[in-house]
Amino acid sequence: MNSFIKTMLYVFFLHCSVINLFAQKSPSQKSVLKKEYNLVPKHSVDTQYFKMETRLTKYSMDGVRQGHDIYRFTLRCVAAAGLNKEDEYTCIGFSIQLNNATEVSIPSLRNWKYLFTLAPDKQNDKEHLFGINHSKFEQLIDENGRALPPDNAYHVYNAFIDFHTMSVFSERTDTGKGAQDLRFIGDTVTHAASYSKPPVNLGNQVSKGSYFQNGRITLEFKGISQVNNSPCGLLGYDSGESDFFMIVKATPSMEVTTKGTSHYWGDIYKSFTSGWIQRAVLHELVISETTVPVLTNKVTSIIERTIEIENVNKSKLNVQ
Repeated sequence: MNSFIKTMLYVFFLHCSVINLFAQKSPSQKSVLKKEYNLVPKHSVDTQYFKMETRLTKYSMDGVRQGHDIYRFTLRCVAAAGLNKEDEYTCIGFSIQLNNATEVSIPSLRNWKYLFTLAPDKQNDKEHLFGINHSKFEQLIDENGRALPPDNAYHVYNAFIDFHTMSVFSERTDTGKGAQDLRFIGDTVTHAASYSKPPVNLGNQVSKGSYFQNGRITLEFKGISQVNNSPCGLLGYDSGESDFFMIVKATPSMEVTTKGTSHYWGDIYKSFTSGWIQRAVLHELVISETTVPVLTNKVTSIIERTIEIENVNKSKLNVQ
């Protein structure tokens, strides 16, 4: 066998050995992938700060984007500050940017405080979802003295609902399956909130009888990550086939009804050490048809929603 053939055989066997080496998982890799994790640790008691942005993109029937509405707010959370161990949230500031116009704030929401808990036996306010009082969102006025239309006012209210929905998916459930049942990477459950039908009425603007019907909500432990220098569990959620019905009071004497379908999904990054959400994202497609009594034809709407939540350090915010 000449030297050239010997050299080629040596290179070939060396190449196979390298491939085999990288194909095999090291003991440390195996331990990480097979390890049992706790996705619902007790929350740390240090104050948390969150920033959230909701972007609504409207589409025409031929797929042309028709502008963006953006809702932004910042929250401070003091853990277990209420009499019944509810977390105390303060809205540091809320702003909106409609159809690419100049961003404006909503003064009435600045420094607004409310208490939040997921425990049914500790919720003082049984009438409102998550205990968030509807009256705060009636007749909202921006910093320029302009009243927000009912649909925009509803999206302001719904921003707080969306924010706390991330806790519904990532915290322990009192009954049924939830994040506490995801112990190994790859685990999947049907969440207890599946097929739930929460009311979505809002004071005098969105009438009782309005609802959002969730589909089969799945929750998956997708892996581990790191956010804010904290090791995190990565949870994926999917709403399944959802639908909704809204009754909006356009005027005291006219009701506008909207019926539609929704599909939302996203990821939640939750700290193993502090128990707090570090980042969350939501994507939603909404298709609906609205009936307006004064119009002959129904109005079709196609909207894409994207939400981003960040747990941020106080030093990055202009707060006392």
